[in-house]
Amino acid sequence: MADTHFFHDAKDAGFKLVHWFKADDVAARSADQRLQLTRQRLFAVLFSAIAVAAVAAGGWWYFVSANYVSTDNAYANVSSAEVTPLTSGAALSVPVHDTQMVKRGDVLLVIDPLDAKLLYAQADAAYGMTIRKVQTYFAAVAVRRADYSRTKLDYDRRVNLVKSGAVSAEELTAVTNNFQSAKAGLDAALALTQGTSVMNHPEVLAAKAARDTAKVNLERTVIRAPVDGLVAQRQVQIGQRVQAGMPVMAIVPITQVYVDANFKENQLGKVRPGQPVTLTSDLYGSSVKFHGRVMGIGGGTGSAFAVIPAQNATGNWIKVVQRIPVRIALDPHELTEHPLRVGLSMSAAIDVSK
Repeated sequence: MADTHFFHDAKDAGFKLVHWFKADDVAARSADQRLQLTRQRLFAVLFSAIAVAAVAAGGWWYFVSANYVSTDNAYANVSSAEVTPLTSGAALSVPVHDTQMVKRGDVLLVIDPLDAKLLYAQADAAYGMTIRKVQTYFAAVAVRRADYSRTKLDYDRRVNLVKSGAVSAEELTAVTNNFQSAKAGLDAALALTQGTSVMNHPEVLAAKAARDTAKVNLERTVIRAPVDGLVAQRQVQIGQRVQAGMPVMAIVPITQVYVDANFKENQLGKVRPGQPVTLTSDLYGSSVKFHGRVMGIGGGTGSAFAVIPAQNATGNWIKVVQRIPVRIALDPHELTEHPLRVGLSMSAAIDVSK
């Protein structure tokens, strides 16, 4: 009887153990299914996000980015005014220094004017003497004309008296010679004055030109700023002798700064003059935007105008994408608010959709 109870108890325990293992197996399979479902959902979300990002990127490129070409190979530039004396002499005064702002007409350099003053005084004296000399030409004409009239009258009288025998041949010859001499003198005097006045006489005009030249050379001893701008590259000191044609400084008109942007050749297919450009400078950062317009596209690549141009007709040729400068005019009001300096790095983006 006891054995029978033991058998039933063991059987019940076996059934319970089998049921427990089956329950654990079902729970494990359920957890795996949930994990797999979660992974599928995560992959679906990730794929959707990637698809949305791709569509957004494609839309951005098609509607926005494709309408712009940009480069950071751009630099501020300007046509500087080189200050070059047109007369020689010692520097008497240099009232400006590098980085100083000047206005057009401000004095930049004064050259010792002593030599120029002496030359002007000589030219002025020569001009006055020439006027007096030419005045004598016109006075001589009056004298020659009176002499011609007198000798002509004597000649005409003698000719009329020759037929009557009242005048000898010798006397007629003398009168004729006097008349011809007076006529030649009058012709010579007229040749010096005919078609002119004293002040329009060539000799007077030449003397006046020499005096004006000396006056200009005197005025050139004071050198003034040709444009508004910033003084740069001052190379002259007080007492130094400067030569005509030798640069002494430069004036940089910073309100007229433009940008030369070097775009790749495959970026220029849609670039045209007049298109709007947005620019930033490393000096002010991306928070300051400059706006400009395309002025024009360079006539050749940088390598084409190099001192030693590239020789591509060789067996070791390697293709290199070339860059062509695009000149961009800037808004002068923005330049006044945020001045730029020559050579500063810039970034430029051209709107090629316009």
